[in-house]
Amino acid sequence: MTKRIGILTSGGDCAGLNATIRAVALRARHGYGWTTVGLRSGTLGLLERPVEAVELDPDRLDAALARQGGTFLGSTNRGDPFAFPMPDGSKKDRSGEMVAGLKGLALDGLIGVGGDGSLDILRRLLAPSKVPFIGVPKTIDNDVANTERAIGYSTAVAVATEALDRLHPTGASHERVMVLEVMGRDAGHIAIAAGIAGAADVVLIPEVPWHLKVVVAHIDALRAAGRTSALVVVAEAAGQSDDPAEPDSDAPAHGVGDWLARRLSKATGAEARATVLGHVQRGAMPTAEDRLLAATFGVRAVDLLAEGKADRMVAWWNRQVIDVPLAKVVGRSRTVDKDGALVRTARALGICLGDKA
Repeated sequence: MTKRIGILTSGGDCAGLNATIRAVALRARHGYGWTTVGLRSGTLGLLERPVEAVELDPDRLDAALARQGGTFLGSTNRGDPFAFPMPDGSKKDRSGEMVAGLKGLALDGLIGVGGDGSLDILRRLLAPSKVPFIGVPKTIDNDVANTERAIGYSTAVAVATEALDRLHPTGASHERVMVLEVMGRDAGHIAIAAGIAGAADVVLIPEVPWHLKVVVAHIDALRAAGRTSALVVVAEAAGQSDDPAEPDSDAPAHGVGDWLARRLSKATGAEARATVLGHVQRGAMPTAEDRLLAATFGVRAVDLLAEGKADRMVAWWNRQVIDVPLAKVVGRSRTVDKDGALVRTARALGICLGDKA
């Protein structure tokens, strides 16, 4: 009997998801003669009756799909199955409904592409179903534990670096301090990597406690040395330093980038402008690295199901594709090592991290 496996994408979108779906479908068909079913809208599709799913034809998943950002299956980053928000404001456990929908698809295995939160939910959701589950890490934040790379990170760094390349000449033309706020809900991987690649003067990340006065002193020193502009990269989770609040610039509506630009302008006397990349980092055409990662992860995920394995996540470690128990992934996070190679490199290049004068 031909096996049927499913694949869904969950959590925030990023570049490389379509390439992952394509790799899974191609490996399943050409490697094992299996059928692949794509589940639409992440876990939300499991609440529909009939379940929102489509059989994937590998012959129609051409190379153009691998170049496209986003996910043609759709995704969701809301609606915890175990505490699902209802119209009346209450929360309801709807995991049983989702499991019933999953069983109705008669799948022999499921591959879920998501970040640490999504993989945790999917793992718990599938436990009572007995459907073998394999996780594939994706997140632009690159903070999934026990993997050096996650799908989407490379593209996000490339987008942030290009933004710095574009901000530098406009900043220099008008003698401005240009502040770029990048994503990084809990970690500063995008900020530190793009900051080095884009030759930033200041990089602020949540892993390194920073002080506004140190940043101000660094920018003042640059100007004293003849520089007329400066580039500052700040991760969205870097916080607002430890300086006293100022009502005119610390309103809740202001993100850290806007806050920092206001404070720097006041403290240095230079004109400062903030740019918030936001979702621009998610929707780009995937880089070659993300496409390669998606292909290798997709193939390995199918192979794991073929080997009878379950409750594991594919990972990239020491230039190899490996697999690790999901129990060693969920509930953990891989943040920037404040004593690691990138932080040491940034300091060696004279980039200010806000903690030392």
